[in-house]
Amino acid sequence: MLDLTKLTTEQRNPKTMELDSFSPIEIARVMNEENTNVIKAIDEVLPQVASAIEWAGEALNAGGRIIYMGAGTSGRLGVLDAVECPPTFGVSYDTVVGLIAGGEGAFVKAAEGAEDNAEAGAADLAALELESRDIVIGIAASGRTPYVIGGLRYANEAGCRTVAIACNKDSAVGAEAQLAIEPVTGPEVLTGSTRLKAGTAQKLVLNMISTGSMVAAGKVYQNLMVDVKQSNEKLRVRAQNIVMMATDCTREQAAEALAACDNHVKGAIAMLLLDCDATAAEAALDEVHGHVRAAVEAHKA
Repeated sequence: MLDLTKLTTEQRNPKTMELDSFSPIEIARVMNEENTNVIKAIDEVLPQVASAIEWAGEALNAGGRIIYMGAGTSGRLGVLDAVECPPTFGVSYDTVVGLIAGGEGAFVKAAEGAEDNAEAGAADLAALELESRDIVIGIAASGRTPYVIGGLRYANEAGCRTVAIACNKDSAVGAEAQLAIEPVTGPEVLTGSTRLKAGTAQKLVLNMISTGSMVAAGKVYQNLMVDVKQSNEKLRVRAQNIVMMATDCTREQAAEALAACDNHVKGAIAMLLLDCDATAAEAALDEVHGHVRAAVEAHKA
C-alpha cells in the first residue's frame, strides 16, 4: 500500500484540528496566516528558482520551448501559466506548453486516476516531438506523481534540461530532475488539500519562471511588457500607454508610432527613442534579438 504519512502535505495541521467548528472570520484568518508560510518557503528555494529562470531563458533564446507537466491542481497551474504567456508576451501558443494528465478535458473535469500513468507522461511529451533545446518542468505537490516522473525520465533521455517543483523535501520527482525546487509549505489547513498552500507556492514559482525567462528573451523593457498582443480595446489602450511610459511621448505620438510599426509596441518604442523611421527601428531591434534596452544602448554608443 502507498504510504503517504511521511509527506508534509498529507499531515494534519495542529492549528485547524477544529476547522469544522470555526466561524467564517476564523477560517479566513487562519488561512491567511497559513499563507504567510508560502512566502517563507519560497524564500528558501530562490537560488533554485533563479537557476530555472536562467535555464528557461536559454531554452527560449535557443528556439526551444518551456513545457510544464503535472496532474490535477499542479497540471492546471501549469496550463494556466502557459496560456497567459501569448497575450502577455506575444509568443506563440506552442512556445510555453502546459500538459495535464488526462488531456485538456482534465482541466475542467477532474481525471484523478490519470496521474498514476507514467507511460502517459512520456507519450504526451513524445507527441510534442521533444527536442534537446526544450526545457521540461514537472509539477507535483506531493512530489511522487507517476505521470510527472515518466515525463521527466523521457525528457532526460531526450537531452532536455529538466526541473521538478514539489512541496515535499527529497521528492521522487526531484530525484528524476536535474534541478529540484522544493518549497515546503507545511500541512494544509484542510488536510491533504494541496490546492491550497502547495498550489499557491507552485503558482508563484511558475510566475517567476515564466516572467524571468521572458525578460531574458527580450519581451520586457524596463518593467513594461513590450510584446503585448492587442486583441481588444483595453489592450490597444495599454499598448499606447506602454509606448508613452517608455518614451515620455504624447498619446497622439504613441498612436502614430504604433500605426507606423504595424502595432508592434517594441518597434514603436525604438522608433521614438532612436528618432528613426519604422524600418530602421525594426532593423535595430533585429540586430540585438529584440531587446529594446540593447538597441537603445547600441544607438547611444
